[in-house]
Formats: sequence, C-alpha cells, structure tokens
Amino acid sequence: MEKTLKVYIYKEGDKPIFHQPEAMLTGVYASEGWFMKNIKESKHFVTSNPEKAHLFYIPFSSRVLQLQLYVPGSHSKKNLIQYLKNYVHRITTRYNFWNRTDGSDHFLVACHDWATYETRRSMDSCIRALCNSDVKEHFELGKDVPLPETFVHSSENPLRGLGGRPPSRRPILAFFAGRMHGEARSILLQHWENKDPDMKIFRKLQKSENKMSYANYMKSSKYCICAKGYEVNSPRVVEAIFFECVPVIISDNFVPLFFEILNWESFAVFIQEKDIPNLKNILLSISKRRYLVMYQRVKKVQHHFLWHIKPVKYDIFHMILHSIWYNRVFRVNPSI
Repeated sequence: MEKTLKVYIYKEGDKPIFHQPEAMLTGVYASEGWFMKNIKESKHFVTSNPEKAHLFYIPFSSRVLQLQLYVPGSHSKKNLIQYLKNYVHRITTRYNFWNRTDGSDHFLVACHDWATYETRRSMDSCIRALCNSDVKEHFELGKDVPLPETFVHSSENPLRGLGGRPPSRRPILAFFAGRMHGEARSILLQHWENKDPDMKIFRKLQKSENKMSYANYMKSSKYCICAKGYEVNSPRVVEAIFFECVPVIISDNFVPLFFEILNWESFAVFIQEKDIPNLKNILLSISKRRYLVMYQRVKKVQHHFLWHIKPVKYDIFHMILHSIWYNRVFRVNPSI
C-alpha cells in the first residue's frame, strides 16, 4: 500500500459539510475530521490526477451534515439523504470515475450514527468506513470498514493524557460509566451498580473535586467495560486502549476494528450481552498471567489507535486507509 496506493479527493462540495476537517477535530465524532485532515495534507497518498487514482475519497462530515441540515423535532432525515444523493448525481454527471466501477472504488469516512442509513442508497456501492458497524443495520462485512470512534479532547494535542498506571497500581477490577443508552447498559447497571466494591459501575459521572475523574478510573482499572449503547459502537473501546486498560466488549453485533490485521482476542475480552450477570466471575476466571499478557498487548497495539498532527507509520490514519484499501483489493464484485 505504501508504495502503490494513490487517492483522488473530489474538489466538489460546499463547506462546512465538505472539505472542512477543522470543524470536527474534537469530540466523539473526531475520527472523520482527523482522517479528512490527514488525507488532505498527505503528499504521499494523494494524487491530483484522477487517472492515476486507485481510490476516490468523498470528503464530507456526517456530523456536520446532521448539524447543518437536520430539523430538530422533525424525526426526518429525508433532506440529509437528498443532499448526499444530489452530490453523487453531481459527480457522476461531471465525471466518469464513479460510473466505470459503479462507485466501488469510492469511499467515505463517517462517524455519526445516522451515516449508515443516510448513505445506504445513494452511496451503498462505496466502501463506507463507519463507526456504526452493526451487521444488522446495513453494515456490509467485506465491503464496509469499521471506523474507530475516538473521543479527542484537544485538537492541538490529540495524545494528551495518553497512558495509564502499571498493573500493580490498578486496584479496580472493572470500570464503566456512561449514559443509560440501550438495553445492555441498563442490564449492566441493574446487576452491578453499587453491588460490589471491585466493580466500579456507574451512570454518567458527575464532575466533583472529591471524586476520581473518568480518565483516572480508566487508568486505575484492570478491565474497562465497553458496553454498547443505542448502537454497537462505543468510544470506550479506543479510550480503554488509550489508557492501557484491557477492553471488555459487550456488544453482540460489533465488528472489531482492523480485524483483518489485529487478533482482538489476544488483548480484549468479548462477553455476550446475556452473560452480563456473570461478568465478575468471567473476569476473575482470567489468570493473572493471562491478564498481564493482554495488558502488554494493549500497550503494543496502542499506536494503531492514535491520531497525530502529522501521521506516523502504522498509526490510526494508516490503519483506516489500509482497511479501505484491503477491502477494495479483495472485494468480490461480479458487476465489475
């Protein structure tokens, strides 16, 4: 990929929905902003000659699309869908790049929960890098790519606060804190909220001078619970790795990030939603030796999940691009 891949970025599209990565460099949807920033600044992968391109990038932000066009209280996404449909019509009538492959060498990177639905018709033939990688919600395994949902706090220093305590200074067995979104979290709280001193399971943490912060809980816990909300994805998966806490993924339809390269079972624990009542016993059944191996492997894979002002080899930008390239190369499509 490093020696071969060339990407053409469409110049069409109006700001701020298109071509404005600085609008989305912080918060839970930051992955789409950072990817856009990194690819736009890349002299290595980007080509200005579409005839030399292997991939075509549609540079829009699904979060900004929602902020700009969604009418609060309307419960309708029709205008968002139509906006993207109009864009595809614009580039397909102006150029022949989409038409010659039916869009299968085009890709988008979108982190908002609605992106899967919004792009399902007009951009369905594209490779879609999506945070909401639910195989039951029109995410197509083998074509689409799971996009890491990364909560970036500082656009000037995306690595701020990186790391955590060594295993000997992680007294908490398991930690979770979050809003009550979805059935899995409700069951988690029902069984474990204030039930066991080893299991620090909370609703959304309230800021207080006398209480540990969310980050410090993660830095002080052996296992970090990544329970699905309304959707399968959660920023906690990458947060756990960021703070060197072994992720415990409770999300039955979750497609692991970069699964074509990473062996997730070597550094994470997967628990079915039906086994939430037995959560502590499952974690205690993991030997200390096994935990230490997983902890070291979390540290080893951590660099694959980090954003940088200027991308470095094997970082999250390169991993996302590789996943897209991988699906393009190995995708079987009888229509082309």
